[in-house]
Amino acid sequence: MLPLDGITVVALEQAVAAPFATRQLADLGARVIKVERPGTGDFARGYDETVRGMSSHFVWLNRNKESIALDLKSPADAAVLRRLLARADVFVQNLAPGAAERLGLTTAALLTAHPRLVVCGISGYGTGGPYAHAKAYDLLVQCEAGAMSLTGTEQEPAKIGIPVADIAAGMYAYSGILTALYERERTGRGSAFEVSMLEALGEWMGYPTYFTRYGGATPPRSGAEHAAIAPYGPYRAADGTRVFLGVQNEREWAVFCGRVLELPELAADPRFDRNSARVTHRAALRERIEERFAHLAAAEIERRLSDARIAHGRLRDVAEFTGHPQLAARDRWRTVDSPVGPLDALLPPVTVAGREPRMDRIPALDEDRERILAELDGTERETHGNR
Repeated sequence: MLPLDGITVVALEQAVAAPFATRQLADLGARVIKVERPGTGDFARGYDETVRGMSSHFVWLNRNKESIALDLKSPADAAVLRRLLARADVFVQNLAPGAAERLGLTTAALLTAHPRLVVCGISGYGTGGPYAHAKAYDLLVQCEAGAMSLTGTEQEPAKIGIPVADIAAGMYAYSGILTALYERERTGRGSAFEVSMLEALGEWMGYPTYFTRYGGATPPRSGAEHAAIAPYGPYRAADGTRVFLGVQNEREWAVFCGRVLELPELAADPRFDRNSARVTHRAALRERIEERFAHLAAAEIERRLSDARIAHGRLRDVAEFTGHPQLAARDRWRTVDSPVGPLDALLPPVTVAGREPRMDRIPALDEDRERILAELDGTERETHGNR
């Protein structure tokens, strides 16, 4: 039995943030009924066709779910949604600003009709304030939250390569739902909460926010290096390969100088004898490190780093990551069914001994309509419990 067996989630969701939250609930056993637009469905279905004709985003975010297409402007379909909500434990929506309210799905109305319901709304900027009705996509929130000002080279900012604002919002929605369900076990009452992408990513901006607010300057863009720690980043070896390493404290710095660089006296150089000094003199530090590495192949540098227990890594592309030996050794891949046949999928990252997470089918649009309607009409026994 999985922890959320018996919990039913109705998700009026699209794109990334809400589907990411609900997929994690489904991985833990919750029944997730995904309500989509008739005809086109969740618009993330059409982002690309790279997974044998399916969208890579949709495949990532929508296993373990059931799909029903409802036109919520139609009285008949709106009534179906109301019947689903009457049986639900959780309602999640990330519609455009104001859309849920126009459909009559206000927090007050939902909790009045369903006092034990957990209601989660995800938006770009939250309710209230000058941005409340602004559309928000991941790129735009990365800009507004200052994340892009930190990413890239000294000359040019760069978008973070994954939808980090969406992921942050989805993670806080997921943890908020779990918290609300736990609270309901203690109080018997449901509750409502909201998560904004700006505020979720703002939490992840923690260190540069404090660094800037109290230091008077934004951390500089530093490419693959760390703006506030040195040495931390890529260093060129004799064969041209870049070796990535990170030194986190003064003990490691002394070990790195003595056992890797074989320059123990460098640890006491006043330009480098503490982290803030090393950051200030980053260019000179790089020159000294690469001066030594110029006589060593990458394999020898990595051997010395391993022997000295200094953290280091190899720059892999995404294809190399999918074949990572650690994932293979830990048996982290499973197969899930889909409208285009079996697909490989990574297990969720939380590992519990003796528990296998749910890894079920990715639904086609409206695939589960007849069965869901039959359940509502009482002609088919439900396969999951409810409240």
